[in-house]
Amino acid sequence: MQKFNRIILYCRSGFEKECAAEITDRATEFSIFGFAKVKEQSSYIEFECYQPGDAEKLFSLLNFKTLIFARQMFVAGGLLTNLPTENRIAPILDAIDGGLPKSGTLRVEVPDTNEGKELANFCRKFTVPLRQALRDKRILLKVENPLKPVIHLLFINSTSCFIGYSYSNNNSPFYMGIPRLKFPSDAPSRSTLKLEEAFHVFIPYEEWDERLEGGLNAVDLGACPGGWTYQLVKHSMMVYAIDNGKMDQRLLDSGQVRHYQEDGFKFQPKKHNIYWLVCDMVDKPIKVTTLIAQWLVNGWCREAIFNLKLPMKKRYEEVKENIQFLKDELKKHHVNFQIQAKQLYHDREEITIHVQRIWG
Repeated sequence: MQKFNRIILYCRSGFEKECAAEITDRATEFSIFGFAKVKEQSSYIEFECYQPGDAEKLFSLLNFKTLIFARQMFVAGGLLTNLPTENRIAPILDAIDGGLPKSGTLRVEVPDTNEGKELANFCRKFTVPLRQALRDKRILLKVENPLKPVIHLLFINSTSCFIGYSYSNNNSPFYMGIPRLKFPSDAPSRSTLKLEEAFHVFIPYEEWDERLEGGLNAVDLGACPGGWTYQLVKHSMMVYAIDNGKMDQRLLDSGQVRHYQEDGFKFQPKKHNIYWLVCDMVDKPIKVTTLIAQWLVNGWCREAIFNLKLPMKKRYEEVKENIQFLKDELKKHHVNFQIQAKQLYHDREEITIHVQRIWG
């Protein structure tokens, strides 16, 4: 049986160092120590704990939703190698041997790399016999149950994989940690998927009817050509689109969009009835964060979603500094708030931040 004393985290290719720095930082908050194994462009990292049992402890203490650079995390053993191609299942069952909780779901996954994608078809086929073998051993429930723990296998090549588990209340519900969204053919730009994913990640489905309801007023700073405005219109909101550029004519024809050709950093709403502020402007992170803080402090909006474009170096440090600055500004002005941040699948060299102002 393997010793399950490490955490595997998936991330965007090229952001392994940031993911490793974050998990090391967060583990230290709980007085849990270990070391991160990083292979650049691999789309995953390992965090191995020094003390037995600390991986499970860290997993139970650390809220997955608070991690910025991780798409998924699970408790795992070491890399299982040299699996015989004629029978991979037997050594996998031997490695598990009572080390996993009884689970309701199996996910056989690959890193989000070109090499990983070549394994995807094999993983789909392999899932079927492995699922049956796990059910025969009573490691996996006969009927899939999304509320029970999840068994993860991460194949890095056809004969090597990590085996582990996560709990359904502290992981990403998406396969490989990636929400599968379809680009709308009538959207003016692919950036629309960033805001759609942000809604899925940050807003609980049971609250969509209230927080994304039709008739709410919204402002989109740096709107053109309208990728983010498209999502707001799709939710039947009334949108003030702020940008010196040209907006998609179909959005203007919807009757839900007013286009103001102004600088998004200088625009101020004349009425204080704005619920949503969204912003995907390209500028220095601190300039954008300062702007969002101004909107929230002045009570010009109730919720905000915005992107920060990250520098090439010290990206994790830049993210920490901006989030801390935003928190300090809101606390200084006695604003109650909830804040979430994530590098979404549809983000590139950037992260997305959501802030909800809480009145009362």
